[in-house]
Order: sequence, then structure tokens, then C-alpha cells
Amino acid sequence: MNCFVTDMREKEVINLKDGCRFGTVCDVEFDTCSGCIVSIIVYGRSKCFGLLGRYEDIKICWNDIKVIGDDTILVDFDCPNECKKCNNTGVFDSLFRHK
Repeated sequence: MNCFVTDMREKEVINLKDGCRFGTVCDVEFDTCSGCIVSIIVYGRSKCFGLLGRYEDIKICWNDIKVIGDDTILVDFDCPNECKKCNNTGVFDSLFRHK
């Protein structure tokens, strides 16, 4: 099965280790000598509704990608601390969480 880079931008990236949603692919890094994809990049989450910029972008090596599905990309990735804090939930989600 073939996949275009533009198709990758529409796919949600989910971590198999903890179920964390990183977001969608925003960029792809290539090795210009071999033409192979080295990593995918997901924008960092917004700080204070985007008013204070964003956290660091998340760079996921190609070897950490386990499955590329129709709608999602499953990765086995050790996430930095700043992306663990809030990618699964928004600021107000804890108010409406079902227990």
C-alpha cells in the first residue's frame, strides 16, 4: 500500500505505551541521500489557548512507528515530560470527565 505525505498530515498520532494522542502529523523529515523518511513531526500543544505559543514539536523516529492505518498512526514512543501533561485532555476536560 502506498501513502502520500499529504495523506500523512490527516492522520492522528497515538502512542501505544499510554494511549496519548499527540495530534496530527505536521511535517516529515527525509534523508536527502537515500530518499527515506527519517521521522514524522507533530506540532507541540498550545500554551494557554495559543496565546503563549506552543511547546516543542514532537519528533518521532520512523523506527518508532508501528502501524500506519487509514486514520491513525500508532507509535511506540517515550514521550518527553512536557507532552505527557495535557495531550489527551483539554483544560476543561477534567470538569466533564465521567468516572
